[in-house]
Amino acid sequence: MKTSPRISIVTPSYQQGQFLEDCIRSVAEQDYPNVEHIVIDGGSTDGSADVIRKLNDKLAYWVMEPDAGQYDAVNKGFRQSTGEIMAWLNSDDKYTPWTLSVVSEIFSSHPEIEWLTTLYPLTWDTEGRAVRCDQLGGFEWHSFSKGANLPGRWWFARAFIQQESTFWRRTLWERAGAHVDASFKLAGDFELWARFFQYADLYSVTTPLGGFRIHEAQKTSGHFEEYLTEAEQVLRRYDFHPYGKLQTIVRRGLHYSVGSRPLLPRNRFYLSLLSGLARLSIFDQVKACTWDSKGNCWTTRTGYVA
Repeated sequence: MKTSPRISIVTPSYQQGQFLEDCIRSVAEQDYPNVEHIVIDGGSTDGSADVIRKLNDKLAYWVMEPDAGQYDAVNKGFRQSTGEIMAWLNSDDKYTPWTLSVVSEIFSSHPEIEWLTTLYPLTWDTEGRAVRCDQLGGFEWHSFSKGANLPGRWWFARAFIQQESTFWRRTLWERAGAHVDASFKLAGDFELWARFFQYADLYSVTTPLGGFRIHEAQKTSGHFEEYLTEAEQVLRRYDFHPYGKLQTIVRRGLHYSVGSRPLLPRNRFYLSLLSGLARLSIFDQVKACTWDSKGNCWTTRTGYVA
């Protein structure tokens, strides 16, 4: 019988009682038999305790006590975790119903994949409705290091890596230092991605996995400029050189003319052409997981994105 790898989800929470039940249920109601959900609450006084006690049987571990912030809570939760596959889901966000089964199937079928995210990140509104679904082209280290995943500055950028939709193997976590850098107030996820890229390619999957909730008290939305400043500090640790003005003009033109979706040709001529353009830094080569309807399975593809 095929076994399902344990997936550990850590949820840091503080004063998010309004959304916490929705978050927990999005994990508990997955059609997946081997999930370990851990909630680390920083001592909320808004009714979060009642939500956690109500759903206690859905959690592998929880604690309510003061901490040193979100990333301290994330680290505390991961120290309690045991799963082969790891992720964290903030208490105001949630997964799609199929997330864990898709993630498990991909990691189990493709041992070369060490971390995974979505090409279709969702945005939830206050009521938890999906109100936006973006289409991304994929991710790779060279363009990440030049700022392509840090929108909001003057240089060319495509999109953020959505933390709510990103999963990784414990072996990668341990090789990369087994911690989120808690010296960052907001961009600890971005710093973790930079470290992961030192060890493994990031694969993207052509289905939504999770979503980021927009609401008035949302921390990153309210401190966006501060997030960008911290993320830029991360890049400078890795000898960051953003796209120049000419590169920015050319890439923006290609991005808006070709589109944001990854080009996944099977024709050898077009593969050779795009590979040559990637060597000239005109396109970026990315790794994608796509659904094979004939084989009824997830397959890996090499794609190209402007």
